[in-house]
Order: sequence, then C-alpha cells, then structure tokens
Amino acid sequence: MKKTFQLQESNKKPQRTIEAIKHELRKYTKRERNKKIENPETMFWDFDCKFGQSSDEAKAMSFSDILNALDATLEQQWENCYIEILAHAKAKPPRQPKQETPQETSQEPIKEE
Repeated sequence: MKKTFQLQESNKKPQRTIEAIKHELRKYTKRERNKKIENPETMFWDFDCKFGQSSDEAKAMSFSDILNALDATLEQQWENCYIEILAHAKAKPPRQPKQETPQETSQEPIKEE
C-alpha cells in the first residue's frame, strides 16, 4: 500500500481522521497477514514501512512507530502524510534452545522437637 492521506478534512475533527487512518492501516496489515504463505511453520509476513509528508521525504520505520508518528502530525499540523507499507514473506529466526537452570535445593531439613 502506497498512499497519501489527507489529515485536514473540513467535516471531521483531526483526531477522528487520525483514528480512521490507523484503523485502515491495521485492517490492511491484518488482511495481508491472513494471506497464504508457502510454509507457515518456517515463515511469517513482515512489513517494510515508510512515513513522511511526501514520498520523497518518507523515512523507513516500524509499523508501531508509524502509529506513534501519526499522533505527532496533529501537533505539527500537517495537511497530508505519505504512508508506504509493503508486505513480504520472511523466514522465522531459529529458536534458541531453552537453557535449563539447575534447580537449587535450598530447603532446610525439618527439625523435630
């Protein structure tokens, strides 16, 4: 998804516009995650994200950072913003074996009186 969103709409409050954009982004990522993947046991959907005032000024960041940056646009009074989210399949990192810690027996013997 590559899209420029209008942040200043005449018939909506800016906070509601931001919430609507966040909802659309979450809906898009959920739809992408539900798509079939070659091997779901060893792969997952990853997202390459960019955010900025225009496509030329867009900087790479994580999805959660985009949601936080949208809130900052209210304070900076942006008129529009560019968001790019591209999904791609990525291999899961190998699992680290659990490190077993030796159980310490620090129980004191019961003394009978």
